[in-house]
Amino acid sequence: RTSGETDVVRCATVERRAAWTRRSFLRVLLIGASPAVVRLATPSPAAAGDQPATLSLYNVHTGEGLAVTYRHASGQYDAAALSALNHLLRCHYTGQAGAMDPRVIEFLNAVDKRLGGRQEIHVISGFRSRAYNDWLVRHGRGVSRRSLHLVGRAIDVRFPRVDLAIVTRVALGLRQGGVGYYPEPDFVHLDSGRIRSW
Repeated sequence: RTSGETDVVRCATVERRAAWTRRSFLRVLLIGASPAVVRLATPSPAAAGDQPATLSLYNVHTGEGLAVTYRHASGQYDAAALSALNHLLRCHYTGQAGAMDPRVIEFLNAVDKRLGGRQEIHVISGFRSRAYNDWLVRHGRGVSRRSLHLVGRAIDVRFPRVDLAIVTRVALGLRQGGVGYYPEPDFVHLDSGRIRSW
């Protein structure tokens, strides 16, 4: 129910390195991004602009780590930081990167904060290419043909120092999207789709 692959998705190109507001960043994604990448309407209600939003991620497939402040206290997203997140969360199978939905990033950040914050989060899967998703479907891996991983709206993670059941309970309590509990492969799925659980 996780992993990555390759058809290179064209993400919205950012000329300016200056921080953007959530609204202007979402507008660029809506207007400039390929419709196959991501569709956004409103910023996450979790994106309270009172404190910087920081994540520390480790990609278990590539061995890469990233500690990044992607949203400033002003509520502005940092375009370079979002680009770095897109790279870290690329499909590990093919190396293809896609534009991650800021709402799923905010969901993950909200879970991290509820668990004490600033923990190293292990990423099992972020963006997933169509080719890899099709491979997983053909091999009976239990993934959806219309997985939200395909459009950068889902992420599968584990918090090494926190029991998975606790992570799942916290995520469910936030009611920010879909939550899937996978005790056998040891990860929780978070997405920015409708509120549901499995």
